[in-house]
Amino acid sequence: MTTTAPPATARPRRAALSVRTRIVAVITAVAFLGMAVVGLTVYLVERTVSLEAIEGRLQDNLESARIIVAGGPDGPEGTTTWTTAEEALRAVVQRMSPDDNTGAIGIIDGKARFRSGVGLDIDLTEKPGFVPYVVSQVTGNDPRIGTYAEEGVVWRYLAAPIAISGGDPNQKVIFAMAYDVRAELDEINGTAQAYVVASVVALVVIALVASLVSGRLLRPLRQMRETAERVTGQALTERLPVQGTDDVSELAATMNDMLDRLDNALDSQRQLLSDVGHELKTPITIVRGNLEVMDADDPDDVRDTRDLAIDELERMAMLVQDLAAAAALHGPRPIAASRVDVAELLQQIVRKAEGIEGATVSAGESADVVAILDPARITQAMLQLAQNGVSHGGGRIEIGSRVRSETLELWVRDNGPGVPDAEKATVFDRFHRGGDDRGGSGLGLNIVQVIARAHGGSVRVEDADAGGAVFVIAVPLDAATMGDVPPRPPLPDPMATTEGN
Repeated sequence: MTTTAPPATARPRRAALSVRTRIVAVITAVAFLGMAVVGLTVYLVERTVSLEAIEGRLQDNLESARIIVAGGPDGPEGTTTWTTAEEALRAVVQRMSPDDNTGAIGIIDGKARFRSGVGLDIDLTEKPGFVPYVVSQVTGNDPRIGTYAEEGVVWRYLAAPIAISGGDPNQKVIFAMAYDVRAELDEINGTAQAYVVASVVALVVIALVASLVSGRLLRPLRQMRETAERVTGQALTERLPVQGTDDVSELAATMNDMLDRLDNALDSQRQLLSDVGHELKTPITIVRGNLEVMDADDPDDVRDTRDLAIDELERMAMLVQDLAAAAALHGPRPIAASRVDVAELLQQIVRKAEGIEGATVSAGESADVVAILDPARITQAMLQLAQNGVSHGGGRIEIGSRVRSETLELWVRDNGPGVPDAEKATVFDRFHRGGDDRGGSGLGLNIVQVIARAHGGSVRVEDADAGGAVFVIAVPLDAATMGDVPPRPPLPDPMATTEGN
């Protein structure tokens, strides 16, 4: 019985505020906070100024009262004096300069006797408790400035006793003046209310503009999300429109590059799966076909079929091993580069290549430089080229290195028939095999190419001067690592030594 996988469902979206809403909310909140701080600061400053102005005007009126009392009926330059304190009080009340939100009265023996000759904003007698309160606060001849906060009013008042030389000492004469603090502050309160209304209107405008601007700026992001939702493993042709030269357009271009890389990676993956399936199909078919026709009663046939199956399984194992090596080279860190003495590395490669079955290795010229590369990966690539030379070039190979135009070239020369010109462009492709296919996974030269590219270089094949092929790995060489030393002499040619014997 077979089961089918449930159909894929769209990923549910989390219930959250959109980016646009959050941007508008943050901008509006910041604008509100700024307006609130500015408005509150200005209001407090203006309130302080208004209260200080009240204090200043009360002090000015106190000085004016002193001047009037000291000057007498004829003013400061006159020679006459006040006959009674009541007369002086009348003059002070009548000569007081009128001001907004003020009131003034003259008090004699606890009763209001005189009012200003002009109309004032405050009638101090309308609050019955004010006069007794002021009288109770004045002691001796010292003036007093205080606050009367009773009967639903807040008045800042001045109470100045008036006494003249020769006057009745038992008579208590007081000049009283008051400012309505609330009325004074109402003026700036009205301005504050207008500011609040204007701020609300401004916040609404800011929110609308922020919504429009953020919507236009986030439109490419919405397109990216919609494109990402449409992109699947079977459809990677979707691309984002790139408009303008701002950060969002650069992000769209980067997303398109990423989609290109994903598309290429999926194509490469599909091709790899197709190639692997093709490569595994042949040995499986061979083994199955021979097992089906094998005569189980014939020991020789069983033995031959077993040997053939083992040989084909070894080919499959080699393919799997090479696939694992190729996959490792496509990881996040395919190489671990370090400063390497190329001449010493080449000596080690020559010694290791001598261990290849059927190989006769000689050392060519060697560049005496220090390069930044991964010695293990370079050794792997060079030994793969050496193995390739043994398999296709008859076994006699030469290994060397040289520097050309700040590029380090490591090469392996064989003495085989060479590579036809038609195959030089494809010889490093995955699963490529030449006309003289002698087994193998078909991944060896491709791994060499991947290693070279991981170093920022390349690999190529050339015709040797005296026949055969030369496989060259070229990697960039930093000029700062190149030593000003002569080339290292070639190592002794083991083939020449053998021939001399």
